[in-house]
Amino acid sequence: MTERAAAPGLFEEAPSAVFSALEEAVAGVVAAERATIRLCIACVAAGGHLLVEDHPGLGKTTLAKAIAGALGLGFRRLQCTADLLPLDVTGATVLGADGASPVWRPGPVFTNVLMADELNRASPRAQSALLEAMEERQVTVDGTTRQLPRPFFVLATQNPFDSAGTSPLPHGQRDRFLLAISLGYPSTAEMDALLAGPDPAEVVRHLPAAVAPAQLDDLMRAVDAVHLSASVRGYVIELVEATRRHPAVAVGASPRAARALVQAARALAVADGRGYLSPDDVQVAARAVLAHRLLLAPGAEVTGDGAEALVDELVQSLPVPLVGGPG
Repeated sequence: MTERAAAPGLFEEAPSAVFSALEEAVAGVVAAERATIRLCIACVAAGGHLLVEDHPGLGKTTLAKAIAGALGLGFRRLQCTADLLPLDVTGATVLGADGASPVWRPGPVFTNVLMADELNRASPRAQSALLEAMEERQVTVDGTTRQLPRPFFVLATQNPFDSAGTSPLPHGQRDRFLLAISLGYPSTAEMDALLAGPDPAEVVRHLPAAVAPAQLDDLMRAVDAVHLSASVRGYVIELVEATRRHPAVAVGASPRAARALVQAARALAVADGRGYLSPDDVQVAARAVLAHRLLLAPGAEVTGDGAEALVDELVQSLPVPLVGGPG
């Protein structure tokens, strides 16, 4: 595992300050809404994987590289193409230089931060090679299971499904991503700053680490330690069950989705310097956590942006419990 030294003076010991250091580092490179960048950092802090869906040219690759650079951990890029094989992802046992002894050659998945670029251009076989790695942080090849480095994050990008050469990710694989976000087009002010400043693709190549590995570990432990009250648990359960009851939904949010929603919301609570979860945290995380996990019924009429609009509708319609503190 390769590590770069963190830039001095960018963080304090408080987990919220570590979160802020990562957020500021990425925001300085990526032309996107601050709320979107905060969700991306929350995904990392929660120990999840991030799926970035959008049209070409909107900064998906720059975002992935910026997050990897700000973390300062080992980084490898997997360019997904139609001829990508599963062993190109996981690695393989091959003959050594002597032509007789088998030698294990790890694939790009053996790193801390894996950028899977244009994931939905890969074949279903190659896509499925990531499932075990994302869920269990290990790979099994030729009957041997090998553990991946810790921490391990997948930052995958994909183009819209109607782009040439793409195919939808299987529902089971989409469910492995803690969050799915879209960058969208930059605002006029962001576009002006983009044109006036240096090329982000060049800047991100030299982005210094914003945190040290120990601070990242502390941040992730702080997320796991955030208190979840009974009332907020009930709110999460009600929201998840509402997706299953909605007439436009064929497959609603699973128990894994509920746990993902709690974990992402915990990271947002840490970002705000709180040790307890509030319904606001759940509401902010809901769209990015739940929408990509829902399968809409054939012919279902949903206004707005499909599943995302549906999640927003449910969030706005459900009663919100009163939570005044960690008790």
